[in-house]
Amino acid sequence: MTPAKLWLQIFLAGFAVIVALLVTTLATTPPYGDLSRIGQLSDYEFGWQLDQPHVEPKYLRASPVTEADILVIGDSFSMIYRWQSVLTKAGYRVTTIYWGQLNEALCDDFDAWLDRAGFRGKLVILESVERLLGERLTKTQKCTKMQRPFEARLDPFTSPTEKVPGFELNWKGKLTSGYVTYRNTRRAKGTAGETLAGKQTWARPVVDGCSMFSNRLCNKALFFRDDDDNGELTPEHVEQMRAFGAAHTARSIIWMVIPNKTTIYVNPDHSKDFVNAFRGTGLGPDLFGFALEQKEKVRDFYFPNDTHLSLRGQLLVGQRMLEAVRKILPEPPAKAS
Repeated sequence: MTPAKLWLQIFLAGFAVIVALLVTTLATTPPYGDLSRIGQLSDYEFGWQLDQPHVEPKYLRASPVTEADILVIGDSFSMIYRWQSVLTKAGYRVTTIYWGQLNEALCDDFDAWLDRAGFRGKLVILESVERLLGERLTKTQKCTKMQRPFEARLDPFTSPTEKVPGFELNWKGKLTSGYVTYRNTRRAKGTAGETLAGKQTWARPVVDGCSMFSNRLCNKALFFRDDDDNGELTPEHVEQMRAFGAAHTARSIIWMVIPNKTTIYVNPDHSKDFVNAFRGTGLGPDLFGFALEQKEKVRDFYFPNDTHLSLRGQLLVGQRMLEAVRKILPEPPAKAS
């Protein structure tokens, strides 16, 4: 074989591999869940298959801080304004900022900082997912001065789809992403137990999973590795929450602790000592017990391919938060005046 023919064969073989990889990637549905995206797992198997409830855009718009009745300080569970829309629909004026804007801590001058921002409302809701609350409380204990100015958006950070995404060519995927997705998904389907994909996404069996999730491979769902790695909350964290409220009495405070998806579907005893200590304190509603009840009643209370609540789950949690808010503000101040 001449060198020219050898190089031609190598070129054609390489070209064939590239074409095969490209075709595979184009035919792989673009991920619409955060865990399927970071784990490179197929949303054909793990993506939710039930349309989500529609929320009118007017309820997804925040109020300026100077007009707000309620301030929410939250994380990614609050970025789409879905659970807050229940409060807005009930007539409360809500504004939302995020722990990340505040260096993940609330400081000694928190009340004065809100005064300077022009917040005249009487209620603050502190929302945190379970896996990050401990770190935030530790930083809060050490923080003396709020460093950043108050900045809030009127519109949500993202606008998630309410309809099940249809098939589309994956033009934005990397050349190898289709093959990697195929490989990871095949492994998840072919393994009876759990598999780890992309270092951060567990594909795990769920008991009675098909009654709880709508994805095609519904005996399994995807879970965030940080749910395990970040450890449990403890009764000491409850005391830290209580101490923060006692030190900041200018406004009422509701703690809104959203359980990890892994806690609800895989390991319900995770953070159990915290939950037992938190119940009955009046610091906030027990969303752990609430989520354990809802997962039995609502398919996709959490999305199967995402670490977050579904839009349906968000609205249910919003209704539970409305009940907690009404214990402090029975009527929106605008209506009560």
